[in-house]
Amino acid sequence: MEIKKDSTEDKILEAAKIVFVTKGMEGARMQEIADEAGINKALLHYYFRTKERLFEAIFSEIFKFAFPKLSRIILSDAGIVTKIEHFVDAYIDILIQHPFIPGFVLKELNRDPSGLFKLVVKLGLDPQPVFTYIQEAMDRGEIIQMNPKHLALNVVSMCIFPFAARPILSFLVFKDDKDALEAFYAERAEVIKKFVINAIVIKN
Repeated sequence: MEIKKDSTEDKILEAAKIVFVTKGMEGARMQEIADEAGINKALLHYYFRTKERLFEAIFSEIFKFAFPKLSRIILSDAGIVTKIEHFVDAYIDILIQHPFIPGFVLKELNRDPSGLFKLVVKLGLDPQPVFTYIQEAMDRGEIIQMNPKHLALNVVSMCIFPFAARPILSFLVFKDDKDALEAFYAERAEVIKKFVINAIVIKN
């Protein structure tokens, strides 16, 4: 029977996400990924020769989906309030679709950040235009003065933290009520937008 490449690759990528999150990059084994995907190790190596290539494939796929979407918002002609609203909506949507990202990235940054750094450089991620745009909005008197880096990181952190802290939120705050936790994530974007905009917009 002919193997459908796309379907098999999808299985492998989904399985690798599960194993990487559970074991980390260093602890993950190709055999475990093959077992999780329901295929043999030889077939896994046919698609992805090394664990590093598989890791890069997962995050390249996510970044290639997320980065253009976020970049279009940042580079648009919209005002800063609209940009913040659209950015938060898009970022939270990405995190809801890929909730494993923050926890895994934090784990890898503490273990060995070099792989993630190489991927960031390869994908050309550069936050400097964002900092410049925020400073220009401050100079125009649209928002309060502060270090642009703090504002950008405040917005990103407010989006990321509830996903990075999912296990403790689930256990401590929501008492393992999955529906309540998912409802919390669904309303998170609106809460962040209102909080940030009320804090930074200069009232006339």
